[in-house]
Amino acid sequence: MSSSEAITEGVRVTVDARYSPEHSRPKDEEWFFLYTVRIANESSAVVQLLTRHWIITDATGNVREVRGPGVVGHQPVLLPGEHFEYTSGCPLPTPFGSMHGSYEMLRGDRAPLQVEIASFALVEPNSLQ
Repeated sequence: MSSSEAITEGVRVTVDARYSPEHSRPKDEEWFFLYTVRIANESSAVVQLLTRHWIITDATGNVREVRGPGVVGHQPVLLPGEHFEYTSGCPLPTPFGSMHGSYEMLRGDRAPLQVEIASFALVEPNSLQ
C-alpha cells in the first residue's frame, strides 16, 4: 500500500492506494489499483468539490489525464470539521506507476480553490523485486 497527503488552505487530502489482484489481468497487460481518498475540511469555511483532475503515469512514462465533475457521482459540500471519503480505481498497462492531481473547489464565499492531491505510487507488490 502507498499513501500521500497534502493540505491546501485547510483542506486535507489523504490517499491510500493498493493493488487489486481480483480486478487485474496481468496476462492481458492490465493491472488494477484501488485508491481511497479522504477529503477533510479543516478550514473555517464551507467548501464544495466541483471537479477532479488526475494525472496518471505508467511505468513507461505514458501520461493520461482524467477530468470530470465531482468524484464517484458526488460533488460534496463540507462544512468546517466535516470529511468525505470514497474509493475508486485505476487500470494501468504496467505493474506500477503513479497518480497525482487536484480538485477544483468552491468556498462558501464563492471563491475558487484549487486543492492539491499529492503524488502516490501504484505498485503491484511483486513487480519491484
